[in-house]
Amino acid sequence: MVSLVSRTLLLLLLGTATLYASSVAGLEAATVVSRYDLDYTITAVPSENAVDVRLKLGQDRHLLREMRFAADNLSNIAGDGELSSDDSEVVWQPPANGGELRWRASVNHKRGSSYDAWLDAKWGLFRAEDVIPRAATRTLKGARSNTSLRFKLPARWSVTTEYKAEKGVAHIVNPARRFTQPSGWIVMGKLGVRRERIAGTQVAVAAPIGEDVRRMDMLALLNWTLPELARILPSPPPRVTIVSAGRPMWRGGLSAPQSLYIHADRPLISENGTSTLLHEIMHIAMGASAERGYDWIVEGMAEYYSLQLLARSGTITQPRLKEALKSLADWAKSADELCGASSTGPRTALAVGVMHALDKEIDHATRGKKNLDDVLAELLKHDARFNLRRLQAAANKILGENPDALHSDRLPGCSKLTNSD
Repeated sequence: MVSLVSRTLLLLLLGTATLYASSVAGLEAATVVSRYDLDYTITAVPSENAVDVRLKLGQDRHLLREMRFAADNLSNIAGDGELSSDDSEVVWQPPANGGELRWRASVNHKRGSSYDAWLDAKWGLFRAEDVIPRAATRTLKGARSNTSLRFKLPARWSVTTEYKAEKGVAHIVNPARRFTQPSGWIVMGKLGVRRERIAGTQVAVAAPIGEDVRRMDMLALLNWTLPELARILPSPPPRVTIVSAGRPMWRGGLSAPQSLYIHADRPLISENGTSTLLHEIMHIAMGASAERGYDWIVEGMAEYYSLQLLARSGTITQPRLKEALKSLADWAKSADELCGASSTGPRTALAVGVMHALDKEIDHATRGKKNLDDVLAELLKHDARFNLRRLQAAANKILGENPDALHSDRLPGCSKLTNSD
């Protein structure tokens, strides 16, 4: 009788163990097969002011079912599986076991009388988004991409992106997204690159050789100011790639994830005390966007904190900071309203005045224990676009009451927008 019970228990235990092992194996197998590989190769074609892009898809079963993206500047579109394209959209349904999709992307793009994307026989400077359109996908539930990026370039050319490359291959990692694509600024050609680790951030400044780009000056300014940024934000960006060139590029600055472009002629600190470079660095550090009509919040924060980085690091004096704020206040007088489709120069200047007033109000009410830093940290806790209600709620939480600086009477044009939302 005992032996029968023992055998029964043994069989039950063996069965349970077998089921458990099968479940674990099934989970491991599911983990493996729920990944598909996307390998982008960008081949520069300087003679055509274009690049050829090849997307190679690897999958063991039909995980990626469909990709759909705009075809604005694309040509020579071809691929395996089912493909349809017209002047506005490309729809690709790849084979179940993977395949390739290929296209040519025209690079040169005008911004006014100059360019914000350029490629010729000497060098190229553009964003990954300019040649790899943002795509919507249809996949098997839970499937995620392993995405990589590589380049084929003319002899003696090199390339710098926001990504760390190993043996010529950059791996695109974004845990927050199941489908990842290369992004950010790219510069290619015969390059001069300076790299340095500053306050926990790996910084690279890259530009074509022969362009009058002050790489070491940029690193010097960041050596003074990035430690202050690390004190304001608990999680500074791990990497910042700065790309630059002169003519025919647009004479300004533009940020992207972990990278920014700045024209070679832009001063590191302007005569009015502001800094385009630090403004774009703040955009990267915040990683924030705004809801329609509230772009002034993001732009105002970026401009105000670019001044604060200069002042707190001792790069400019407190009297110089006051002069900069006064200069912006004078410029803001030409702004008719604060809330609008996009933040113009005068509107951003007006937004800086709002941020300064809010900063002073919190500092005074808390006797120096809190300031606008705490409001910004509260805003960035939430993965949501900035709007006036969130700004007011964050300020209220720090101040304990609604701040006077954000009263509707001080925000021209915003009450109408708020009421319509």
